[in-house]
Amino acid sequence: MQRNPYLYILAMASVTYLIRVLPLTLIRKEIKNRTIRSFLYYVPYVTLAVMTFPASVQATNSPISGWAALLVGAALAWFGKSLFVVAVAACSSVFLLELFLR
Repeated sequence: MQRNPYLYILAMASVTYLIRVLPLTLIRKEIKNRTIRSFLYYVPYVTLAVMTFPASVQATNSPISGWAALLVGAALAWFGKSLFVVAVAACSSVFLLELFLR
């Protein structure tokens, strides 16, 4: 049986379109419920975290160095360091740990 890739692309496009358009068409009024507003406020942050954290741990040769970089970066960010400092420190910790873990 020959599979048509255009059919799959059309199905994906229509599902993606419906997911984005349905909330705009069904919800016309301002959302006043505190719980729903709070949930919607945190959705972008949670989505970014779900995509970023596993990748930062699994991108290295050793999960130990990935976790160390994550902890170093999180600690420096918590104390208000700049993005450049956080990135350099996390990369340096991975480099040093990978160097010693061989």
